[in-house]
Amino acid sequence: LPGIGATDAKLAGVVARLQETQRQEHREPAPALGSYLFCAQSASQRLNEDSGDVYAREVYNFAVARCIETIERAPLDPWDRSLSVPGPQGNYLLTTVQHSGSDRNPAHYDIYPTDALSVGGLFFQKQVAIPGLGAPVVAVGREEKTSFRSSFTTRRLYGTATAVIRFEGRRAQIEFMEPFLTERVTFNRQSVPLAADFTTPVAVAMTREHPEKLGLVRFFHPEEYADTARLVRLQNFDINRTPVIFVHGLQDTPASWIPMINALRADPEIRRRYQLWVYSYPSGYPYPYSAALFRKELDAVSRAFPHHKDIILVGHSMGGLVSRLMITDVGDQLWRGYFGRSPSQTPIAGEGRRLLEDAMIFNHRSDVQRVIFISTPHRGSELASNWIGRIATRLVRLPGAIAGLPLQAITSARTDQTSEQLRRIPNSIDTLSPHDRFVVAINKIPTAKGIPFHTIEGDRGRGNAPHSSDGVVPYWSSHLEGAQSERIVPSGHGAQRNPEAIAEVRRILKLPE
Repeated sequence: LPGIGATDAKLAGVVARLQETQRQEHREPAPALGSYLFCAQSASQRLNEDSGDVYAREVYNFAVARCIETIERAPLDPWDRSLSVPGPQGNYLLTTVQHSGSDRNPAHYDIYPTDALSVGGLFFQKQVAIPGLGAPVVAVGREEKTSFRSSFTTRRLYGTATAVIRFEGRRAQIEFMEPFLTERVTFNRQSVPLAADFTTPVAVAMTREHPEKLGLVRFFHPEEYADTARLVRLQNFDINRTPVIFVHGLQDTPASWIPMINALRADPEIRRRYQLWVYSYPSGYPYPYSAALFRKELDAVSRAFPHHKDIILVGHSMGGLVSRLMITDVGDQLWRGYFGRSPSQTPIAGEGRRLLEDAMIFNHRSDVQRVIFISTPHRGSELASNWIGRIATRLVRLPGAIAGLPLQAITSARTDQTSEQLRRIPNSIDTLSPHDRFVVAINKIPTAKGIPFHTIEGDRGRGNAPHSSDGVVPYWSSHLEGAQSERIVPSGHGAQRNPEAIAEVRRILKLPE
């Protein structure tokens, strides 16, 4: 219940009714709903007299949250039809505002007020909640979406919404607002801030889906999780907001970005200017192949949302390497450097040729406007070459499409038969070695002109750059000439969770586009 003193006797009576109703709602849900509606209406009338009455707003929000909770628990159904609800002074006619689109129908969700849920743990050390009018809720889709890939959503939706109930006499109407799209709401003919909770819906999704558990298993067995390589938007698409895509690193998942995403959403300017996406992929793939898959996903986004704003990429570790290939004009240089001849003259056919062309022949993306690299091994990491890397290399099981590349045909297609021969198809560990042919070759090609990039590196708090390391990637590898800015933070390799690194990303995102 609201925890500050009542401003008048009427509201004190409303709070007493709320307390009594909570004790009875399990036995008689319909009368309890009517009592909660009465309390919400009473607080609404007080807000009509003084929209700045914070206590009245808290009473209203609490009553609205209990209305939603009772509707879901009973269950009652005002979503698709009007519902007559017995109240203390007569029946209410309860209806719901219907928005276009199946994703906006509350009947398709289980809805939980966020004030009834607790959030904490490693990923959620701070809850991002915006004070205002309405009851923030988590809307969990009751069924998995069959179109989740083409719509770039999760299989099951976890929506961020805020419930508002408006009254006209004995008529009450529920509306679910989207706080990512709406900062203010018209209530009693006045424009007031809309309450929001941006943390709890993500926490509920994490608790139910456990995406962090996919990190290692996708690294060792990427083929079994090939269908998880895809782009996912974390909110409804908005043509007026710039997409920011977070790309995770080796043995990781998009869950590693949650502390940063949570912190960025606390900033109203970031919320107004940007929409946040993640790219998820099995990190056992050689990263040029992951980059090829990423380009296909970006092409699909452009087909689905043809007028989206140019994208900002934020890549951590190997995700930074994937992102770098989005701003590099390679053409057929890598192909010619390896095979010693043009693609048209190289005698490789079939699916193997297509895979090689996707991974080796590309130019920069015209839809990428800026890149932020975090702990990125541009020149590789010695860990990929030492005994730890060699053991990991043996454990990674490449998918059949890659492992089945025609090794003999690739080897015989080279004009220089005296140089080092390819003994097996490289995996993700191989393509992180400072001695890998791809790593060496790509570092001879500058990034495309006109696309700014920034670097963030960790030094484990030792302050010894340029001789520093984050424990995995040394400064000589993560440093990249030509960066618009460089920030070294006191962090290990997981710098994407470091508060100073998060603050630097926030600063960069606030630069003019």
